[in-house]
Amino acid sequence: MADRYLILEDGSAYLGEGFGSPAVSTGEIVVNTSMTGYQEIITNQIYHNQIVAFTQPTIGSYGINHDSYESILPTVKGVVVRDVASISTNRQRRWSLDQYLKQQNIPGISHIDTRHLAKQLRASGPMKASIVDVADAHAFDQLGATVLTNQQVAAVATPKPFPNPGTGLNVVVIDFGLKHGILRELSKRACNVTVLPYTATTEEILNLDPDGVILSTGPGKPQDLPVSVTEMIKNIQNRVPLFAIGLGHELFAMANGAQIMKLSPEHHGANHPIREVITNQIIYAAQGQGFAVDADTVDRNKLITTFVDLIDGTIQGLRLRDFPAFSVQFFPDGAPGPTETRDIFDEFVESMQQARGPIW
Repeated sequence: MADRYLILEDGSAYLGEGFGSPAVSTGEIVVNTSMTGYQEIITNQIYHNQIVAFTQPTIGSYGINHDSYESILPTVKGVVVRDVASISTNRQRRWSLDQYLKQQNIPGISHIDTRHLAKQLRASGPMKASIVDVADAHAFDQLGATVLTNQQVAAVATPKPFPNPGTGLNVVVIDFGLKHGILRELSKRACNVTVLPYTATTEEILNLDPDGVILSTGPGKPQDLPVSVTEMIKNIQNRVPLFAIGLGHELFAMANGAQIMKLSPEHHGANHPIREVITNQIIYAAQGQGFAVDADTVDRNKLITTFVDLIDGTIQGLRLRDFPAFSVQFFPDGAPGPTETRDIFDEFVESMQQARGPIW
């Protein structure tokens, strides 16, 4: 493996060894503290145009398998690790992480002190970074001159509707950067799913006669999306049951008058302790968020806070008082895990069944 460098826009540089693709890439660097689930994280579209640094010391030990993709084509810009494993005894393994990154033209860099990097980014917040062959003045000039797009959702969301057939309740999923884990959970409950682009109008959604609507996860800043998205949510939420996740949760909050703030530090990892307000039960969930709902701007006459992060107190769930519409900031599908929040999908199914009434 050849020497490569991870350079950051604050002028710092880390010497490491390249693996995966030899491409030079630039993106916003974020730290993920998950101990497992690197395949789900790399293929999660919330990391579009980002370089993901893992604090788990060894990454790649169970290879890549067919059951753990969160998207077909990953759009992550790079992978940073302390050590990369080249040998796996996992029976489901199809490729090594190195082989997979080569196939997808994604560069990786190992032998990086990721704990030091995590402390640096915790203090500074996310910043632009590049994986390069030479850490010279030209490389830093190129990094500084690079402008990262704010049209992440448009880059990763489906441009056309597509089905995920089932025999049960009719669910419309609005794609802002959909995780496949959401579709897997709906399939387990036999839901007949149609995925629509994020540009779908209220009329296009209601023409499908949905029993419920899901607003998916996705990348980027919610304020960068057109106003038509929040207008659509306002029109839908009082007609059919609605379940919003991740970016969808932030858009749901905005549609009901709340404001969104930038998080520092961001939440990227598993086993985040979250309190369910109504039961006072503590659950653990995977998170991947750079923004959060500003609690001071929530209209308490309209919205109820359902989940709260125990580390920093940020809102992790909301519900309308008068309609079966609710949201969570974390990943309830449990991909990569933990899985104890999957019953929120059962709650969504129950709300659709109640709204639909008996079938004669």
